[in-house]
Amino acid sequence: MPATPQPALFIPHGGGPCFFMPDPHHVWTGMGAFLGEIVHLLPERPRAIIVVSGHWETAGFAFTGAGRPSLLYDYHGFPAETYQIRYDVPGAPELSARAVRLLEDAGLVAAIDATRGIDHGVFVPMKVAFPDADIPVIEMSVDRDLDPALHLQAGRALAPLRNEGVLIIGSGMSFHNMRGYGDARSTAPSQAFDEWLLDAVCQDGARRAAALAGWAGAPGGRFAHPREEHLLPLMVAAGASQAVGERIYSELVLETAISAFRFG
Repeated sequence: MPATPQPALFIPHGGGPCFFMPDPHHVWTGMGAFLGEIVHLLPERPRAIIVVSGHWETAGFAFTGAGRPSLLYDYHGFPAETYQIRYDVPGAPELSARAVRLLEDAGLVAAIDATRGIDHGVFVPMKVAFPDADIPVIEMSVDRDLDPALHLQAGRALAPLRNEGVLIIGSGMSFHNMRGYGDARSTAPSQAFDEWLLDAVCQDGARRAAALAGWAGAPGGRFAHPREEHLLPLMVAAGASQAVGERIYSELVLETAISAFRFG
């Protein structure tokens, strides 16, 4: 057993394979640098990593179960070489089975998908953060009903894994309005939501959960997330800890405020 539990993190995964393409305007430089430093936020090397991706929606929750997951290049219109990116990370079928049991014990619906690969919401940021691909990774879906309270509950159910050396990462974007990126008019409402999110995160577990469950009523909430699949991974990470959260990254990207958070 590890001496210190692993934290739970919520991180931005950028746009498609952005960290592996030319970036002459340095749009993704800061975010990539942050992802590359994640290892220094951890008490020790994780035994395994669960990554919740906003790019996989299922009825109930699901976990990848392959011993060597394939990659899903689920982005479109990028240079041909970005479809040759490799991240040959091992899976962890036994961890997937344990995660399913924890969710089921909490009264939630969960299953293993033994054939699905990991999508770019997982392999792109993990390739930056853990480039050696030697720590087992499993992907967790979001529930297609998009209920924030349900995802907070799922995080609470998975919390014991942190004491077993498992790092829980929510991979999404704190702002995800595709029409708003690159528009200076998005800056003010995105910052308003970002500051609200910071205030919510920096509360203890119970008050944080109550605030996050009502995120859609926050200033700029529905502008930041016309559809909330990229915010729900935050709910899982936040639910996995009762400690006060902290912001570990913040930057204007494409005229919008983007943040990452850590839950100790």
